Amino acid sequence: MLYLTVLALLVLLIPRGALSQTQGALIVVGTVGLWRYAWTAINFVRAIWYQRVAYPALKRRVSDLYAARLTRPHAFFLVTSFKIEPEVTTRVYHAIFAAAAKAAGGASVIASVVEGADARLIRTIFAQMRVDMAGVTLTVDQIAGTGKRDALAKGLRGIAAQAPSWRDVVIFVDGDSCIPDDIVAQSAPWFCDTRIGALTTDEQAEIPDAPAFADWFALRFTQRHVLMSSMALAGRVLTLTGRMSVFRADLATDPGFIAQVHTDHLDHWRLGRVNFLTGDDKSTWFWLLRKGYQMVYLPDVQTLSMERQPLPGFVASATTLMVRWYGNMMRTNGRALALSPSRIGVFTWWSLLDQRLTIWTTLAGPVGVGLTAALNGPGVLVVYLAWVMFTRYVLCLALSLVRGTGFPIRTVFLLYFGQIMGAAVKSFVLFRLDRQRWTRQASGSRRAVTLSDGVSTFIHGLTLGWLVLGVAILSGLI
Repeated sequence: MLYLTVLALLVLLIPRGALSQTQGALIVVGTVGLWRYAWTAINFVRAIWYQRVAYPALKRRVSDLYAARLTRPHAFFLVTSFKIEPEVTTRVYHAIFAAAAKAAGGASVIASVVEGADARLIRTIFAQMRVDMAGVTLTVDQIAGTGKRDALAKGLRGIAAQAPSWRDVVIFVDGDSCIPDDIVAQSAPWFCDTRIGALTTDEQAEIPDAPAFADWFALRFTQRHVLMSSMALAGRVLTLTGRMSVFRADLATDPGFIAQVHTDHLDHWRLGRVNFLTGDDKSTWFWLLRKGYQMVYLPDVQTLSMERQPLPGFVASATTLMVRWYGNMMRTNGRALALSPSRIGVFTWWSLLDQRLTIWTTLAGPVGVGLTAALNGPGVLVVYLAWVMFTRYVLCLALSLVRGTGFPIRTVFLLYFGQIMGAAVKSFVLFRLDRQRWTRQASGSRRAVTLSDGVSTFIHGLTLGWLVLGVAILSGLI
């Protein structure tokens, strides 16, 4: 009520004549806003349709096909752990072993670890399980801490040596994610449709002692839930989440797939060969996308990830994570866009293009308002603040309906922060695709400043200059 009262007071405080004096800027903000909100509404409607109509029908179809099978698939759980707290590792592997024990066709757990303490803890957890583990084998693979890609590639080669069939499944699990114990029963039926190569699920996060960070993650996962559902209606998603995704075993052990995960790279016209350190989920996704396989989202299956705030402050932590996430996105976006719409689907292709367009459409509003306030007075700021408070409140209300819960009022401000800071970070990494760094480990692309860095800064600055000039012209300020 306090929030809505402040919003009403802001509307009453709009100076007389402010709307006519700032008409150009408000037209830009409104036009861009209507476009963005229309796209949001399209995805929201598609998500509801997928969750309530399309998905249940698809699930019934594959369940009937699966029930007619005489054999059940073997499940391979490939788990990567690095610098994760023992109490988190304990919960994660309890969940994995419980899921493996419930796999009707048996299961193999491959735990890729760096430290000996993790190896001992995992073996202890396995030995102390109070369920029947007769059909489960455990392999603890202790490797050098050279990165997740090396760990995944080695684990996949080990699985390939067992010659899995197309009926079997490989489940990628991060060492900080708890999976549901029925994950094999929930995922295996989908691969009765040979067009499907992989699937991923809904997510929630558990973050203690950082309430703002926890609310931000909850908001992001709700937005992800909507977007994934909308994209799945087109037969593909935009990423196969690294925290937990399931693959058809014969595809995950294909030499080309393993090579894509292990040594993925981008040949850039200016930056040269950029070897991918992070973003293995984008590599697996792109391999399947290029091969023409479909990818499914399970909105009724949920993985719990146990996150932590990587830095002391919320803004620094969120920005650090966005640099990694959006860097992975932008490094793969260009080559995915190079695939034709007829090959990957018009809606999927347009959604990839929108990942780039949204950078500039999101920044256009604040730029237009800032220019107008500088040249015509601060009256437009009151109008813009009221507009932001109203529209983001409505968006948060709509998103809360997806989960069937309310939302803390600070979610409104977290939504605006994520939009503006996210667009700024995307514009930064778009011109610096060679900048990469893991959150937990020291490996990354830190190096001495080179001429290429100066060129990146120049092109980035030039692009922002053109954005400012374009908004100024469209607003009638020039």
